[in-house]
Amino acid sequence: MLKKFFGIFLGSLMFFVLILMLTDLFINLWNYISKNVGAVQVGRIMLYYIPKTVSFSVPIAVLFATAYMLSDFYAKNELLAIFASGISLLKFTVPLLFVAVGMSVALFFFEDKVVVPTYSVKNKLQNQALSKEKSLNNDKIVIMSEGGNIIYKADYFDNRLERLYTLYVLFRNEDKSFSSLLYAESALWSEDHWELSDAVEYKFTDGGFKSIPVERELMERLSEPPEIFRNNTVSVEEVSTREAREYIEHLEKAGLPCGEEKSVYYKKFSFPFVVFIVVFLAVGLSGKTRKNVLIISLALSIGAVVLFYVTQMITMLMAKFGTIPPMAGAWFPVLMFTVLSVILLKYAKT
Repeated sequence: MLKKFFGIFLGSLMFFVLILMLTDLFINLWNYISKNVGAVQVGRIMLYYIPKTVSFSVPIAVLFATAYMLSDFYAKNELLAIFASGISLLKFTVPLLFVAVGMSVALFFFEDKVVVPTYSVKNKLQNQALSKEKSLNNDKIVIMSEGGNIIYKADYFDNRLERLYTLYVLFRNEDKSFSSLLYAESALWSEDHWELSDAVEYKFTDGGFKSIPVERELMERLSEPPEIFRNNTVSVEEVSTREAREYIEHLEKAGLPCGEEKSVYYKKFSFPFVVFIVVFLAVGLSGKTRKNVLIISLALSIGAVVLFYVTQMITMLMAKFGTIPPMAGAWFPVLMFTVLSVILLKYAKT
């Protein structure tokens, strides 16, 4: 069984990888032609895209290989002897389920250690080739620090000079009441703090605001690094789990919304389990027909995977807009299809 499974799996994996690579190529083909991107450069971009296509293709290839293999066994009556000897379908496919668990764990590390860095390089090369490089300069910036006790507001950040322009810094007490307001025409990063130019501090005393010399203690608290002010919106999908966790902690510290980022972060852990689920699902779907096994298995596999990805897309959108918790957005499709697989297996021929 395993020998036949891996033969079909590897063949279908290469087929689906080729389909995804050609799809990406055709989508961007006109852009490559209009920007006079050379064939070697396009080939390099496609080479770095291979691990991502493998990651996308593994679940559907596993589903197809399992469904086709078991359906073929049914069509050739090879499972009749198994069932007649008192071995159930679940017991017969237990080795395959163990293989699926191992592949799920391997897929997680493959995604984190191989797919993430290569996909990031692919996007970087593609953006360079198509002249879509992103500027790290930023404007209209609002950053929270120290749990909301310090709020930075700046009109513009120059990444090359590491300088903020038209900077306001609001200091609040522990109960979030107003403490003081600091204004500077500009601020330049110096090793571990911001050096202010023409700084003025305002305090509320005697029923009005009065300007006073800037207190040294406040200057020492201005220690948020320049990276925080950059136009550095990170795609959680393109970074490792460690980097994604650090980025989410930064968003939470700054008081920025991070529902979408959290759901994508949790999906990094839930997605590899899809391999186990699709094997479970394929076992339940097998044996539905003895004719046109190849076509029926392919249709069922594609249909099941499309349904899973559509469900996941909906739950991720709901998590993004706060309708459901981020963890539910990532894990609900996994749990739903696990239940569906159990139901299909219960009514499968055995």
